[in-house]
Amino acid sequence: MMNTIYPLEWFDSLILQTFDPLSINVDSLTDNDIAAITENISKESIKVQVHLKNEVFSLKKKRHIRVTVRQYHSTLVFLLDSIIENRTERVIQSEKIMRLADLLISSLDYLISFIEDRFSYYLSLDERVPITYLMVCRKELALKLQRISKRNLNTESDKLTMKRVIKILQNAIEADNGKKLTYRRILYFRELLKQLEEHNDDLENPSIFTPLDELLIDHNFNSVQYISILTERMTEHIYNAEKQSAKLNLLLFYFKDFKQLHSNVKITFDASHQNVKDVLENWFISEISFLQNREEAVGSDILSYKRKANNSHLTDENKIQCTLSSDQMGLILRATDETRILKARSMSLIFKTIVPYLSTPFKRNLSYQSVRSKSYNPEEKDKEFVIKTLEKIIKHIKEY
Repeated sequence: MMNTIYPLEWFDSLILQTFDPLSINVDSLTDNDIAAITENISKESIKVQVHLKNEVFSLKKKRHIRVTVRQYHSTLVFLLDSIIENRTERVIQSEKIMRLADLLISSLDYLISFIEDRFSYYLSLDERVPITYLMVCRKELALKLQRISKRNLNTESDKLTMKRVIKILQNAIEADNGKKLTYRRILYFRELLKQLEEHNDDLENPSIFTPLDELLIDHNFNSVQYISILTERMTEHIYNAEKQSAKLNLLLFYFKDFKQLHSNVKITFDASHQNVKDVLENWFISEISFLQNREEAVGSDILSYKRKANNSHLTDENKIQCTLSSDQMGLILRATDETRILKARSMSLIFKTIVPYLSTPFKRNLSYQSVRSKSYNPEEKDKEFVIKTLEKIIKHIKEY
């Protein structure tokens, strides 16, 4: 029969009542009180360990053991988060109280490690990691990202991909103050960064998918930004072909290569999104259908009209002059794609559709390829000017 005594009652009361920032108890602690609490922290820590071991060994069913271990673990994580949060409050200014709080943090951290070491089998990887563990992990992962960022890759394609993947991972690791970082997510980051560090890009690569892509797809790196990198790269190659049949054949060739790639669906970068292979397969099917239908329409009056509209036959009246430079316009168009404000099959299609209708005070006809490529290496002055322009727009909207 399970014991109904709450073994963490002493820690619970000390942290949630005595160290409550809204309480005056912590200010009234004498030196004798602090000494007694200090001594008791060690005793209570040992009692909790003994109590947990006795409880686990008294239970027969794995399900009951799992529930017990997870209750201890989640409660200790909650208490650890609470004392760390309370320690930062201005009301706790005494150096002695700070040292007491540090000792309490250390003790709770030890108890959590004790459970993770002894009873890891019963823990869920979807438990949120405690703050102290997270702080250590963040430093470790940041150092790995720094080392990876200094790698000199052979191809421009991989250099661009790696640069953006590092940025995506940095944002994910630092996101939401760790509120969404679970053990499973930390393990995913560690394994992926280990593979990126060891990645060998000297291998021959006859496919549109580089060894770096194979690594990321294998690890089900289903970031929306990364998927956009892949689809944009393929779209650029496909639509450089002049004949419609050549475009379709190239797309089918890429699809054949893609089908041979492996992806581990048991792991994922973002559990809220579809697996990377599912998303890309849907993209391929959609593109193939589009090109097949378009090939059937070649020679018709409708297609002829569309070609004229999409190419350089735009009349001067259709052009809209923008006071931004082509570099600055490229930044805005890239941002609208990556934030999904504008949605298209690829980023290239957004540039190809919009840029021909734009001009600057200094240039009448703009190349969409040039505007798009410049958006990847913006100068600081262009970024600052775009931000100021958007702030000006925001100010006007607020006045409506």
